Amino acid sequence: MLEDKQIAAICKALGHPARIQILRHLMEEDRCICGKIVTVLSLAQSTVSQHLKILKEAGLVQGEVEGPRTCYCINRETLAAFNTTMNAFAATGLVEILDETG
Repeated sequence: MLEDKQIAAICKALGHPARIQILRHLMEEDRCICGKIVTVLSLAQSTVSQHLKILKEAGLVQGEVEGPRTCYCINRETLAAFNTTMNAFAATGLVEILDETG
């Protein structure tokens, strides 16, 4: 399970539609160059860079410098841990609701 601070950072990072689009694109491509993300999303380079920075700080993406560019990919380990944490929250909430109505 993730720590509360990391959960909050991930939730905050997921709070913008452009970042969701970036994550979806990276999941489809498995690896992507930043310039290609700009083309797919029709956003300014500086905007995409800022969104990638926030996603990277939250641990959702990883970036590797390859020559003059940085290639980004999904951090599947963090995404899986976040999924597990959210599923645990949902299951706990459901149990509490069932206990209250039961």
